[in-house]
This record gives sequence, structure tokens and C-alpha cells, in this order.
Amino acid sequence: MARSLVIKVTAGADAPERCNQAFTVAASALASGVPVSLWLTGESSWFALPGRAKEFALAEAAPLEDLLDAVLVAGRVTLCTQCAARRGITVDDVIDGVRIAGAPTFVEEVLGEGVRALIY
Repeated sequence: MARSLVIKVTAGADAPERCNQAFTVAASALASGVPVSLWLTGESSWFALPGRAKEFALAEAAPLEDLLDAVLVAGRVTLCTQCAARRGITVDDVIDGVRIAGAPTFVEEVLGEGVRALIY
């Protein structure tokens, strides 16, 4: 049975270590050959916008922009529908490769066979 990882990150600049951990785990899993779906929710929603990940800085951590780029290349990145709406973010605003989807899609992903879900 193949395993995959769904990572939901709720933290952004408000909790930088937790935020960066989620992106680091996602990129590391992909580098190890594990399929990854990264969900941007809450304050991490802002990273779906161009340039926002580049503005994020955390000492002794890989640049968030690089981690996000790695996930965009090899995994899937989803912005929560409700989180986007609350922030006035539309499909026309997001980085290429970021989709907007809601709770039914999240539930479908996490209930798949062999899926592990992590929430940061």
C-alpha cells in the first residue's frame, strides 16, 4: 500500500516556527518520495499570494519561498475556500499551481487509503 501525507498548516507569521515546520515536513516528505498535499488555512492562507512566502523569515530555517516552490513542483497546494473568502483572495490572486477547495475535498483526501494527516 502506497502512503501519502496531507499536511494542513493553520499558522503563518503569527506562529513562525509552527508554520515553517509544516512546510519543512512537506518538502522533506516529497524529497523522500512521499506524495504530499499541503493545505493552506488560517493565517497561512496568505502564502498562496505571490511574494508573501518571500517576506517570511525565520532564523536557522530554510526559506519558506523555497519550501513552497518545492511543494508546488512535486506535490499539491490547496488554499481553503472559506479562508480565502474571509481574506478576499480569489482564484485570480493566487500563485500558479495553487488550487482553492473546501472541506469536502480535504475530508476526501484525508480519508484515502494509506493517508496520514498532520495539522500544524
